[in-house]
Amino acid sequence: MSGSGGAPAAPASSAPPAQEEGMTWWYRWLCRLSGCWGTCAISGLFNCITIHPVNIAAGVWMIMNAFILLLCEAPFCCQFIEFANTVAEKVDRLRSWQKAVFYCGMAVVPIIINLTLTTLLGNAIAFATGVLYGLSALGKKGDAISYARIQQQRQQADEEKLAETLEGEL
Repeated sequence: MSGSGGAPAAPASSAPPAQEEGMTWWYRWLCRLSGCWGTCAISGLFNCITIHPVNIAAGVWMIMNAFILLLCEAPFCCQFIEFANTVAEKVDRLRSWQKAVFYCGMAVVPIIINLTLTTLLGNAIAFATGVLYGLSALGKKGDAISYARIQQQRQQADEEKLAETLEGEL
């Protein structure tokens, strides 16, 4: 049934995905849904309807970006591609900042190739996906109470050091 001659599938690794370290379920789904948005492919098709080779190159890159995003974020949409689940598992093991760099880098290339409104708007969602993963890599914002406690401890430590140096000079 499979292309590997009927060999059993390799067992999935027991290591948890790296992205789950501090990401809430709704934020994880927001990142995935933003990666599945198809504006990159639609804008890429519009870019390819021209005779200018630079526009065609940017359009093909945008279509490729859309396919890669869909493959990485929603492998169930690519169920007839044999390597889709393998790629998705490997991408899930990446840290959030690595995904952010990858997705933002993919989105910037067509804009560098051909700076038009179509490429800007078409790659905005792919870039936003990278930004969302980048924000998750930064982590949660600290609360004011713990920040004030840390500041108070530093101030007390500084006052104690100052008192010790003044006593040492007398």
